[in-house]
Amino acid sequence: MQLPAALSWVLIVAGVWSLVVWPQFLRRAMKDPRSRDASGAASRFLTVHVMLASISMILGLATAVVGVRTLVA
Repeated sequence: MQLPAALSWVLIVAGVWSLVVWPQFLRRAMKDPRSRDASGAASRFLTVHVMLASISMILGLATAVVGVRTLVA
């Protein structure tokens, strides 16, 4: 697949951004008092935020890989 180099770099930057930002977000969500219930079990708040961060990081990685592959192809 051919993309202009500028668009490839946009994909790479967007992917790296996701891989940098979401882990920080996840750390904050895990420390939030709403992440555990009274017995210490994970709450829906934590489950939703873990899924949100995980999916976003997977998509960020895929975006970066597409950007790199279109840049070197």
